[in-house]
Amino acid sequence: MGTEIERKFLLVGNNWKKLARGIVYRQGYLHSSRERTVRVRIAGNRGFLTIKGGGVGISRMEFEYQIPVEDAEIILEKLCEKPFIEKKRYKIEYAGFTWEVDEFFGENDGLTMAEIELTSEEQPFDKPPWVGKEVSGDPRYFNAVLSKFPYTTWDKKKQGAE
Repeated sequence: MGTEIERKFLLVGNNWKKLARGIVYRQGYLHSSRERTVRVRIAGNRGFLTIKGGGVGISRMEFEYQIPVEDAEIILEKLCEKPFIEKKRYKIEYAGFTWEVDEFFGENDGLTMAEIELTSEEQPFDKPPWVGKEVSGDPRYFNAVLSKFPYTTWDKKKQGAE
């Protein structure tokens, strides 16, 4: 069984952009609920099917399988809920960890987040200077939620979003 232990953060400034080149991601959900999500993703020229279980804290079950990109394209267009999650992902090494920075566009334009995967919930790590407020526990920032309630539709003053 795969387990994902992930923390998410909003970003400060744009200095991180000069540290890596991004890959375009497009993903859609076949099913998304608190208990489980099933998504299809195209990352560059590769397709993936991912199944995630409901989480406890920042941990949850995760199973990911590469599938033919042609199949991923058909599933996205014919079977997945709209709108898609569209983003450019940058992988940046910092203090022994790989940070994944997602710069969203489309329905979630204006949102940029960084995430780090850990081996335990208590694992210490150093935050890069471009990493700001943690949003790991805020479900609004889960990709499955962003596909239903896109960032561009948020009333940021009312909801306290940054």
